[in-house]
Amino acid sequence: MKSTMQDYQLTIASLMRHGTGVHPDSEVVTATADGTRSISYAQLGTRVAQLAHGLRSLGIEGDQRVATFQWNNAEHLEAYLAIPSMGAVLHTLNIRLFPEQLVYTANHAEDRVVIVDDSLVGLLAPQLPAMETITHVLVAGPDAADADLDSLRSSGKEVLLYEDLLAAQEETFDWPEPDEHDAAAMCYTSGTTGNPKGVVYSHRSAYLHAFASCTGNVGGLTFTDRVLPIVPMFHANAWGLAYAAIMSGASLCMPDRWLQAEPLVRFITESRPTVSGAVPTVWNDVLTYLDDHPDVELDSLRTILCGGSAVPVSLMQALRERHGLEMVQAWGMTETSPVASVANVPLGAEGDDAWRYKGTAGRLLCGVEGRIVGDDGTVLPRDGEAVGELEVRGPWVTAGYYNTSDPEAEEKFDDGWLRTGDVGTLDDLGYITLTDRAKDVIKSGGEWISSVDLENALMGHEAVLEAAVVGIPDEKWQERPLANVVVRQGASVTAAELREHLAKDFAKWQLPDAFAFIEEVPRTSVGKFDKKVLRQRYREGDPRVEPRA
Repeated sequence: MKSTMQDYQLTIASLMRHGTGVHPDSEVVTATADGTRSISYAQLGTRVAQLAHGLRSLGIEGDQRVATFQWNNAEHLEAYLAIPSMGAVLHTLNIRLFPEQLVYTANHAEDRVVIVDDSLVGLLAPQLPAMETITHVLVAGPDAADADLDSLRSSGKEVLLYEDLLAAQEETFDWPEPDEHDAAAMCYTSGTTGNPKGVVYSHRSAYLHAFASCTGNVGGLTFTDRVLPIVPMFHANAWGLAYAAIMSGASLCMPDRWLQAEPLVRFITESRPTVSGAVPTVWNDVLTYLDDHPDVELDSLRTILCGGSAVPVSLMQALRERHGLEMVQAWGMTETSPVASVANVPLGAEGDDAWRYKGTAGRLLCGVEGRIVGDDGTVLPRDGEAVGELEVRGPWVTAGYYNTSDPEAEEKFDDGWLRTGDVGTLDDLGYITLTDRAKDVIKSGGEWISSVDLENALMGHEAVLEAAVVGIPDEKWQERPLANVVVRQGASVTAAELREHLAKDFAKWQLPDAFAFIEEVPRTSVGKFDKKVLRQRYREGDPRVEPRA
């Protein structure tokens, strides 16, 4: 027996038509150097249609890839909606990739058109000649006419001003109805080893992920909310926040390039977002700014979604206790669209028990299944004790990588499950506790030491701004921990004091054998701690390393 329900395709176009048609009074606010600029969702719908016509005029007729090289702003949102809705494929280029990786991803995806922000022309221009499949460049932004357009034209590509292209187009578009399983967007992993790998999202996966993000277990979004995606739109689709906002009718507050603490706080006070999402390092900087400016209040925010790397409980506690801000940890990756779990506190948990849950990677969302697998491939019990690699599957989890024969890519999948590379436990309530990335696990004398736990404890010390722990070779124990520490400005602390601080919660054999006091922790292209750089520094004889006395 079959149902009587209509076979309605779950597409970005249907999401876009709802958001701009049913919620025309919502708005997109974009930060500028000295204030903000804004458009209504009604105006957004018109501009999305004009962009689709403009891309058609440039030869985008089928599922060709259209790239973006942009900050989080209104023009980038227009591309987010127009490109998939017209049946093409959105490819968000990561502006922080190394030049050779940037060129590789553009060529591998076979991008035809690239939309670039006026402020990023100087970054794109040197790489443009090597981007073999690109034929047209659209320069967007308020200062596009004043950008160095000749540097782009020297590549031999046709260069147009974004606003000029839109102004010449009709204000309505006959949107096609692609199959919901067709490609809508693609994003490349940050490529810690080898070339970045492409993940292709379907219309259906993006739609279902947006639904999940709107639920109370994630963002709890309604049309009364105002969403601030600080996480870049070129990284895992800004955690799906843009599509979730359009689906719910929530307004969007776009920070553009102004991501430092002072302009970001100013933008928050002016645009009044209620929900935000960013990596811990951003909020660490905001916390320091707020501590130094006690007269500033971010009282519009009700929820801060934080992820990308382990969120220190000390950061969540400081934001709540000193500034009344509620932070919730979420976990995911490019391959999971990305949100797969959120660390809301279960019923009945209070005090230290509640903070323990908030410090986990979260509880699995409906739509994502998870399991822990041992080194021998055995599925381990969900008891919160057994440690192994986390594997997940679901309708917004990728089943493979785009157009690759890399054996390493094939090893990422286990009979329909994605091997995440994260090591940890899964309990009977569906909470994931991660102890390390598989490649970062410290195995000392046959026992695992969690770098994540050590980092969180170190960042709980009042003198420590950031900490990254890596394993270093040891003849007797195989590996021992090295703690790389950034001390807060104006503070001081010694290695002995930090060992004493850690000794309250860790066994003696788990304590770092060495400390390095550094100016800043190196980061990957998406803002995560780059531990391979720290290990390389040690191998090259970093003079800042202080071994145990």
